[in-house]
Parts: sequence; C-alpha cells; structure tokens
Amino acid sequence: MSDRWPQGALIVLGASEEQIPLYQEARRRGIPTVAVDMRPDAPALPFADAVLHISTRNTEAIADALGDARPAGIVCGASDAALASWHALGLRYGTPYVYPKSALAAADKVAFHGIATSCGITGYRWTASDDPDEVVAKAAGLRFPLVIKSADGSGSKGVTHVIRPADLPSAVAYARSYSVSRVVLAEEFVQGRPLAVEAFMRNGKALLTCVKDEDHAIGGFVVKRMRTATLPSATRNHLEDIVERLCRALGIADGPANFDTVLGTDGQVRVIEANARLGGDGIPRLLAAAYGVDVVRALIALALGEPFDRHLTPTRTAHAALELIGSPLAVEGELIRWEGVTEARGIPGVTDIELYAKPGDLVRPHDQSGHKIGMLVTAGPSGADAHTALETAGALVRPVVRPITEATKGVTA
Repeated sequence: MSDRWPQGALIVLGASEEQIPLYQEARRRGIPTVAVDMRPDAPALPFADAVLHISTRNTEAIADALGDARPAGIVCGASDAALASWHALGLRYGTPYVYPKSALAAADKVAFHGIATSCGITGYRWTASDDPDEVVAKAAGLRFPLVIKSADGSGSKGVTHVIRPADLPSAVAYARSYSVSRVVLAEEFVQGRPLAVEAFMRNGKALLTCVKDEDHAIGGFVVKRMRTATLPSATRNHLEDIVERLCRALGIADGPANFDTVLGTDGQVRVIEANARLGGDGIPRLLAAAYGVDVVRALIALALGEPFDRHLTPTRTAHAALELIGSPLAVEGELIRWEGVTEARGIPGVTDIELYAKPGDLVRPHDQSGHKIGMLVTAGPSGADAHTALETAGALVRPVVRPITEATKGVTA
C-alpha cells in the first residue's frame, strides 16, 4: 500500500458535520480514516487520520491521489455529491460493498418521478427542462402553488414555493444556480401531512423503518423540527411497502435510503423525493434515541463486508424529537457565544446536544440544511414527553449572533 496512507483505511467521502459520526465510529473501532473533502475547513476533518483536499465528485483525482492504496472500505453519509464516486471507487478497489449504480437515479429528481410511476405510486403533475424559458412556459400551465427546484439539488438549496406565474423566472434562475445539470423541475405542491421515512434494507427487505413528522420553516422547505410519527398500522404498513418497492426498483438490496412523502388530504401517499443514503439533519441520533439502533455502525459494517443486523435490532421503543438550531438572524453573522447549553443538558429526556459552530465562526441564515449550527434531541415514553423535553431544552439553548457589517468586520467581541 502507498506509504502516504494508513494501512487498511476506511475512505470517507465528505467531511461535513453530518459525517462526523462516521469518523467517530471508525476511530472507536480502531480503523484509520482518509477524509475526502475539498474544503480546508470542513468540520469533520479533525476526526480523520489523513485528508485528501479533493472534490468528492472528482473520482479520477481521488483515485490518482490514492495511488496503489487498498482501502478496507469506502463509505459516504448524508451527501448526494459523493454517491457516483462511492460506486466508481468501490468498483476500482474491489471493496466488500459497492454502492449500486442504479441507486444514483434517486439523486435525479426527474428520473425518480419515472421510477415512482413504474412502482405504481400515485403521482402529481410536474415539468422539467434545462431551458429556463421552457420551464417557465410549461410551469405556467400547472396548478399553483408550485415548488421550483433543481433536478439534482439537495439540502433544500435553491428551492422556492411559487404562488403566481410572475414569480417563475426568478425562481427558475435561483434553482439553476444550485444545479450541476442546470435542469430545473417545477412540481405542483402536494397538500397534506409531510412524512419522512427512513429505511435500512437487507436482502431486499426493510430491516428497519422509521416514519417521522417534520416541521418546516414558515414559507420554506428547511426542516426545523422532526419527531417519530404516530400512525395507524395500516398507514405505516403501506408506507413500508412503498419504501421497499422503491428501494428494489433503485437496486438497493442492502443499505440505507430515505424518502420524503406527503399523506395527501385525499388519503393517498405521494413520494416527493428519495435519497439513496443515510438521512441527514441528525437522523442517526433520532433513531438511536427512539429505538436504540445505530445506523452509523450498521453502515460501516456494511462497507467493510461485515454482518450489520445486530446494529439495527431495536433495544427500546420510545418516542423521539429533534430540533435543528440555526442562526436567529436573516443576515450573515458571527457567533459570539452559546447560552443555556449546560442547563439544557440537565433536562430529563435530553439525549443529545451537538454544536457545530463555535464562538468567532461565521454563521449564515438557516435557509438551507447545511447552515444549521446545532442540534438537540430528546426522547420519552410518549410523544408528549419527548415534545415537552424538546420545548423546555430548546427554550434554554440560545446562540448569540452579531450581524456582520462593514463596521463590525475584524472587531472581536
């Protein structure tokens, strides 16, 4: 193996705050890690044993840098950008688990519409094109309100809720600014109860499923809170059946996937988007709090070719809730300090408080998933217990942020 890289390393594609648990689990197991991320300040880099400052999309550059290295496995967490490289590098190095090429279709929202239709899932009207004028013209013929987004985007980036045709050109331009393919999708907004479904597959069956209610920012699509959902067994079974059908259609026999769905006012379930990977926004912490499972350990075991069932066997049945903490400002700011964290940790039912920003860091408005600066998780024997703990702790944890202006640049607190 190359002298530059640790022996038997786990290659982790991405080093966002979402990936930190992957590095922590590898270190717990004594497995060295090589982080791949082009950002020199990526928050998970301090947890890695070696670093490649290369885009996770650039498969050839990653392979060239690794040279004759023979990694023990390759893994990726909540990152769509790295999925194609996960597949290609797994083939190149013959790792025990190779991410399925067919699953890449989940990241193409246009292709996924076709897959959902082929699975017999109730759809809704939409249009897409890489020609902005064409999207605007065809979208004007759909039923408003609409959702405008890039066909290959993630993390709520570039998404706009449009209620009138006059706003279409600016919304399409905004979506294109977050798209690699430049394809923009216009969809009719589906009224109903948003439900997100997490799954971990084994041999084509869902070994673990979790259905969550989500609360979004007012007028936006960024998730602010989520909680394990209480549903009739028939509805839960129907959602699990849909998820299994979609995973099989995507070629996901083993591994994680998650789906954004809406239980419509007409009683029909419509699938809005799919992510053929671990869920982001602290989902592993929520699952651990509710069921005592560890999807991060399961994913690493899968990547190394080990049995992963035991990590997904529930050890408790609780209700859990999660709040994503963002900047209180609508403009860029500097984090001055955190308040109430110590007190919140002492609240009964609080299972996790994670802070992604430290004093002095630049923080941005919480208008996309990647701009969150902290996370709070609670659990309890009932949904009401988890909610009460979240409300109590959430009222205590407060980021103090100072707006950044020309006058404040370079000024220390």
